[in-house]
Amino acid sequence: MSEQPQLKGFQGHEDPRPSQATPHQPGSAHEPGTDPVGGQAARMWNAGMGRRSGGAKGGKRRRGDVNAVVPDAEFRSYYGRAVLKPPVWTHEIAYYLFTGGLAAGSSMLGAVAALRGDVAARRGLRLTALGAVGASAYFLIADLGRPERFYNMLRVAKPTSPMSVGTWILSAYGPLAGAAAVSEVAPLLPRRGVFRPVRWVAGPAGAVAGAGAALTAPLLATYTAVLFADTAVPSWHEPYRELPFLFAGSALASGAGAGMLLAPLAQAGTARSAAVIGAGVELAAGHRVENGHGLVSEPFHQGRPGRFLKAARALTVAGAAGALLGRRSRLLSAAAGASLLVGSLLTRVAVFEAGVASTKDPKYVVVPQRERLRDRGALAHEEHRPEDEGAQPERAQEIRT
Repeated sequence: MSEQPQLKGFQGHEDPRPSQATPHQPGSAHEPGTDPVGGQAARMWNAGMGRRSGGAKGGKRRRGDVNAVVPDAEFRSYYGRAVLKPPVWTHEIAYYLFTGGLAAGSSMLGAVAALRGDVAARRGLRLTALGAVGASAYFLIADLGRPERFYNMLRVAKPTSPMSVGTWILSAYGPLAGAAAVSEVAPLLPRRGVFRPVRWVAGPAGAVAGAGAALTAPLLATYTAVLFADTAVPSWHEPYRELPFLFAGSALASGAGAGMLLAPLAQAGTARSAAVIGAGVELAAGHRVENGHGLVSEPFHQGRPGRFLKAARALTVAGAAGALLGRRSRLLSAAAGASLLVGSLLTRVAVFEAGVASTKDPKYVVVPQRERLRDRGALAHEEHRPEDEGAQPERAQEIRT
């Protein structure tokens, strides 16, 4: 038979198609687009992928590893950018957390002082609650930017929104705390004339308002924890069980600190007991937040949040110890109260900054997600094991649960 004719291209060039007569040798040069089967694997072998350290002489050789040519994966985000945007909240929200907790703790202890008949302690705690809730409103409006935005939030009520519920809680608590504090001014009014009815009504009205503020105070102290946990911020979302206890304990400790600082020594017994309880709850919940959530707890140990939490822990422990030892010393009792107040402030600022820091590093978002997916896959594999296919219905239900 005659030879296959050669195709001519432009200017008499020969057929550009690759010749099939000579097979490709691994590692040899080849024309672009003419890589036969096996060429890619040969180049990966020549580049060192798939080789074990030590070889046949220095180490143990394993056979049959299908992942031998796959290098170890390292986590990287898209161009090293953060997966989540940092919260738009400013540090005014951290101060809002502290002042709201201080107002709540002061109202609860003020109601107890009213029942015990501790007039000086009741007056100081009610006035502290009014000043703290006023500061809370200021910091919240400062973060919103314009006062009318707070009014616009009151135009709707969404039970599924922690922010909407919190706005209504603050709006309900504020007038009650204000009425209770204003009633403390009634004894300064003249006993005769037009102010006499005011003096007569102020006492019962203040008692009712103080009780209402005390009932609303726990919601005010903990709704911010629900608000934080409802976000996608890793270091706020993961410890959603512990944050309400942390904020409640911090609120009670700060209110007790105000009572120890302002009340006479003879009327500070309730504040001292509350200081020990609040500090204990705050320290226990804080320890769980800092150490109970793996990688997501890491921001609480690093940078400014870590330093703030260490200082807050030391101040809280010192305040609780001073509450126990300062039963006969007015100076020690006041110093312990101030220590509890500063410790509560640092705790709130540390929690706020730790959450912001967790959004800036993508590993705090992606790595926990991958771990959850891997756990779900392992659980699904456990539920659908072949040996369980013939199990009794009761046994299958037990495996699923």
